[in-house]
Amino acid sequence: MALAEVLAENRTFDSYLAGGAAILIEPHTVRYSNDLDYFHDSERRVADAFAADRKLLEDRGYSLRIDLTQPGYIRAIVGMGEKTTKVEWSHDSSWRFMPTVRDERVGFVLHPIDLAVNKVLALAGRDEPRDLLDTIHLGATVLGLGPLCWAACGKDPGFTPLSLLELLRRRGRVRPDELARLNLAEPVDLQALKQTWLAALDLVEPFVAVRPPDEVGCLYYSVTEQRFVDPVRAADAVPHFGRPGGVLPRIETG
Repeated sequence: MALAEVLAENRTFDSYLAGGAAILIEPHTVRYSNDLDYFHDSERRVADAFAADRKLLEDRGYSLRIDLTQPGYIRAIVGMGEKTTKVEWSHDSSWRFMPTVRDERVGFVLHPIDLAVNKVLALAGRDEPRDLLDTIHLGATVLGLGPLCWAACGKDPGFTPLSLLELLRRRGRVRPDELARLNLAEPVDLQALKQTWLAALDLVEPFVAVRPPDEVGCLYYSVTEQRFVDPVRAADAVPHFGRPGGVLPRIETG
């Protein structure tokens, strides 16, 4: 967190903290992130942000060793004394559901709902225990897996909700030695984790079955609750579609 607080000075709406670190800055998460991921809306923005961050870090007494550099992606190891952190500066699509948000601790971050959608897509594409833990955590704190699968098809139109579900059904096999490699905030009961994951998966298909096909790829926003919701449980829920840069929910009055 200390390093992210230093780099907060250079964060902007198009150079923001994302990935696991952005999810896990909130309290009551199940693990800690050992890396920092900064997303940018263009390859040029990656290069500019890295140059500014490098100067800031070196001015503050940090060491920086570049591991990999290519257009739109830079990975470096940043250190102070014996403590080191892997930091990545990446180009990511500007398409999102919400604008990035200013966080007093770490500067601009990806909105929690976009973090949740991205995490579901990440888990579909790779079988990593950390992604499973994060997806379950986000399902309990941000939005359920059914609405997230539905919305994720807006970010990646190559998926349907059910094809995404099929990939997610292949995830969830976690061994104790894999957990041991994670920086956990508390012990994880593997049997309870499995049951929680299976229960979340079981709710996806019934959710998809009752949604209008022309709304696939959207979230649902409740004006009354002022948050994204499962529309089955909120009578005033209205579709919210993403776009480049994100967009605030439209609130109709009168």
